[in-house]
Amino acid sequence: MSNYEVGSIVEGKVTGIKPFGAFVAIDEQKQGLVHISEVAHGFVKDINDVLSVGDEVKVKIMNVEENSGKISLSIRATQEAPERPARPAKPRNTGGGQGGRKPQQQNKPQQGFNTLEDKLKEWLKQSNEIQADLNKRAKK
Repeated sequence: MSNYEVGSIVEGKVTGIKPFGAFVAIDEQKQGLVHISEVAHGFVKDINDVLSVGDEVKVKIMNVEENSGKISLSIRATQEAPERPARPAKPRNTGGGQGGRKPQQQNKPQQGFNTLEDKLKEWLKQSNEIQADLNKRAKK
């Protein structure tokens, strides 16, 4: 056991595949498990799409349990992470200089709904003022 230290990278051979991971023999007596989350950098839905029994793989020893002797392995830890494509920057709502909004409106949540609500109040006020004006004229 002493020749397998956590962090070391060794060659191994896939001896079995289960839905949760792959068993990899690292010598004649010892094998470890590569959990499906440690197979590749991206999401792996079906491990059979990535590995097959008999595949020669490079694995990193992640953990060795002293009591049981179980060895946790990782294939992805031996590979360089792919660069993520740059995402376009999302515009941030900084609250300033946006279409002449009044400062007190900036703190309202769900601005789109409140704007419609504010407009409705404004229209009702205008309608009431016009109605009151018409009523005054009718009384003269």
